[in-house]
Amino acid sequence: MTRRVAILLLSGVALAASGSGLSVAQTQAPPARAPQLRTATPVYVAQPRPGPEAATGLATPADPGAAAEGQVGLSPRQPPRASRPVQAPATRGVTQRQFRAPQPVVTGLPSVAEPAPPLRRRAAAEEDPYAALGLRVGSITLRPAITNGVGYDTNPQRVSGADRKGSPFSRHEGELGIQSDWNVHELSGQLRGGYSHYVRDKDASRPDADGTLSLRLDATRDTRILLESRLRLDTQRPGSPDLDAAVTGRPQIYQYGGSAGISHDINRLQLTLRGSVDRSDYEDASLSNGTKLSQKDRNQTQYGVRLRASYELTPGLRPFIQGEADTRQFDQARDSSGYARSSTGLTGRVGSTFELSRLVTGEISVGYQDRAYDDNRLKNLRGFVGDAAVIWQPTPLTTVTLRGTSELGDTTIAGSSGTTARRATLEIAHALRRNLIVTGFGSLGRTEYDGQGLREDLATYGVRLDYKFTRSVSVRASFTQERLNSTAPGSDYTANIAQVGLRLQF
Repeated sequence: MTRRVAILLLSGVALAASGSGLSVAQTQAPPARAPQLRTATPVYVAQPRPGPEAATGLATPADPGAAAEGQVGLSPRQPPRASRPVQAPATRGVTQRQFRAPQPVVTGLPSVAEPAPPLRRRAAAEEDPYAALGLRVGSITLRPAITNGVGYDTNPQRVSGADRKGSPFSRHEGELGIQSDWNVHELSGQLRGGYSHYVRDKDASRPDADGTLSLRLDATRDTRILLESRLRLDTQRPGSPDLDAAVTGRPQIYQYGGSAGISHDINRLQLTLRGSVDRSDYEDASLSNGTKLSQKDRNQTQYGVRLRASYELTPGLRPFIQGEADTRQFDQARDSSGYARSSTGLTGRVGSTFELSRLVTGEISVGYQDRAYDDNRLKNLRGFVGDAAVIWQPTPLTTVTLRGTSELGDTTIAGSSGTTARRATLEIAHALRRNLIVTGFGSLGRTEYDGQGLREDLATYGVRLDYKFTRSVSVRASFTQERLNSTAPGSDYTANIAQVGLRLQF
């Protein structure tokens, strides 16, 4: 069909329409409707199949109604893009495989696996059911105890030969333990005092006491201030070499003092500096003729300073080295024999504190001391010194305690510079039952007087039995024997002491 024929056909159609009374405006499509949500296949997708008009190239009017009525011939399949979801440019290329699947709904608790059996541990030591609970005073626990007993002593005065005379006696003793329960700092102490009254020999009656009180102030984590006070009350036996006359009764000796120091830790290294002051006073002795024997020439004051450096090799082993310097100043420049007894001493020690498997604990030290006197007639007193305190618990029912000491002392014997005293004590305690404890003890001591050839050997041994009714009430019975062998004529003695008493503790 040529271009001219097509133009003629269109002109004919237009003339026919005008002749039928229809205007061109009436043949146009109705006004477009407001856009609505698409609920079905869009109209532009469902196009009618091409009819004869398409074959002839003539356009048909766009009648929506007619299009809707003519959907009978639509294709049953949707276009390929009609089933695809609309994707925004920001989510282009993201698929559902990249999203995590929803978590399943839990309708019950998951099954819990049975725990593994715990490791076997060493059973902790059971608390002593008969131990004293103590009295609580604020944050400090006090443990007082009172013991009253009776007994018999075959030699109250500790004299030799036929001069000894046995006597029954009563014994009264009091104790007080102090222990703080503070987050920082610590207060601890142990005080004891007693009196023995002899019925047949009043001159042999005597008091005795000893005690220490310690206070630790934690200035910082690594620095501590150490304070300590101590006292001791004892008596002299009538046959003592320092009593050069026959005395009656037992003259008393008062010893008391204190110390202050500071301790600082540098990693595993610990440095401790301590200064001390100790005082010794001797009571005048009463002679058989009623006069007094003055012992004021024995009164003295000792000043000392001590420096210790220790290093912790393991948590239970801390060896140390210690140096000490002291001076002893007597109240009187010269004693009754005309000797100037004031002196200065230098001491060096090495030792260690230890704890082996919690069964063996203690401290051992050994050293050497050199003491020089103001009087040129007295040569320097030199010798080994040391201390030992070891506690061994081979079984939960048995405790073995070993203590030893070696020190240089003073004397008023003319021509003698001083004394060397050594003493060792062994004590074995075994619990037959929880409330029945038997203890065996023994000690050996030797005192040598320099320059005089005088020596005294003292041996003490015995047994003690403790039966506890409750935490507060117990019965104690003991037997002790003392033997002294001396190179001085007429000084040997033997004494047997038996005693039973009731003890109250809180």
